[in-house]
Amino acid sequence: MKTLAKWSVDDYHRMIQAGILQTRRVELLRGEIVEMSPETPIHYTTAKQGAKYLETLLAGKAEVRFNGPITLADSEPEPDIAVVRLPESTYCNRHPHPEDIFWLVEVAQTSLKQDLSIKTAIYAAAEIPEYWVASLSTMQVTIFRQPIAGQYKQRTTVQDGSIIPLAFENVAVSVKRLLAQTSS
Repeated sequence: MKTLAKWSVDDYHRMIQAGILQTRRVELLRGEIVEMSPETPIHYTTAKQGAKYLETLLAGKAEVRFNGPITLADSEPEPDIAVVRLPESTYCNRHPHPEDIFWLVEVAQTSLKQDLSIKTAIYAAAEIPEYWVASLSTMQVTIFRQPIAGQYKQRTTVQDGSIIPLAFENVAVSVKRLLAQTSS
């Protein structure tokens, strides 16, 4: 049986700085450099509109990052949306770490299986308090909460109504708006 060489986050950063990964759309997941799924127009548009919507809801409360990396112990994934602590200047010299993150959102079309399995396990192991997967095929959002021992203990799927994020009990996120189904 062959053992794959695992890369550390520092190794990954050195490869990026050296330009080795410049032409590749990759992310580091559990020490492995993994090709990212190609973004379809609907995926990109939904994620971008979702980020803009969350920016309006969370103005002055949190920084909403779009398609940017986060740094975990053995991974550096690039969630579609990361809602992180202010001030934004905190991230001038580093990407957000688990303690900076309120919640993450992955918009899934071709990546649904990976987002519901591998990324869920990675985010739970990093104790990200909340993780949402917005499925473009079912137009539903699956909400993961309560990370304990590398697994989320709570999983809820919603198709309409609002989601109240754990970090902001006075903010109601419309499922339809997050999925870019309406502009109202």
